[in-house]
Amino acid sequence: MVKIKKYSHEDIKGAVNELIRQITQDGWRPDYVVGLTRGGLLPAVMLSHYFDVPMHTLKVCLRDNIDTESNCWMAEEAFGYVSEDERDVIKSRWDTKKRRNILIVDDINDSGATFEWIKKDWASGCFPKEIQAWNSVWGQNVRFAALIENASSEFDAEYVSEVIDKSENDIWCQFPWEQWWK
Repeated sequence: MVKIKKYSHEDIKGAVNELIRQITQDGWRPDYVVGLTRGGLLPAVMLSHYFDVPMHTLKVCLRDNIDTESNCWMAEEAFGYVSEDERDVIKSRWDTKKRRNILIVDDINDSGATFEWIKKDWASGCFPKEIQAWNSVWGQNVRFAALIENASSEFDAEYVSEVIDKSENDIWCQFPWEQWWK
C-alpha cells in the first residue's frame, strides 16, 4: 500500500532554504534558474528571487506522457556557443568564458529519467554532438536540484533537500501545490 507523505508550504520553504545553503556553501551561483513544469516551478521561483536571477521554464513531463520541449538556446548557453558574428574575434564555435551557470530544479528526482532526458536532449540536439564533450558542462556550470530525491534514482542531483527510499517504503510525495483546494 502506498503511503502518502504530505508536505506543507513551511516544509517547502525549509527545503528551498536547504538548497540555498548547499549552493552557497559550494560557492556556486546560477546565472539563471530553470523550473521544470509543473513541480519544479514554485521552488525555482523561490530560488530565482533569492539569488536575484531570472527564471525560465522547461516542459519535461515524462510521467504523464505529455509533450516535452527541447531547448537548444539553454544548451547553447550552457556550452558557450559563439554566434557567426562573434566568430571573427573568437576562432571557435565555443567559448568556455561565455558559459552560463544554469540551475535546473524539480520537486522530486524519483527515477532520474527527467534529468537524464534533459542531458541527452541537450547533448544530442545541439553542438557539439559528442556526449564526451558535455562532461565539462554537467556538474560544473549546469547543475541539478531537487527538493526530494529517491535513493534508488539512477541520477544524483547536486543539490537535494531530503532523501527518501521508495525501495524500502512505497511513498507518494504530495506537495502543497498539487491539491491546495482540499
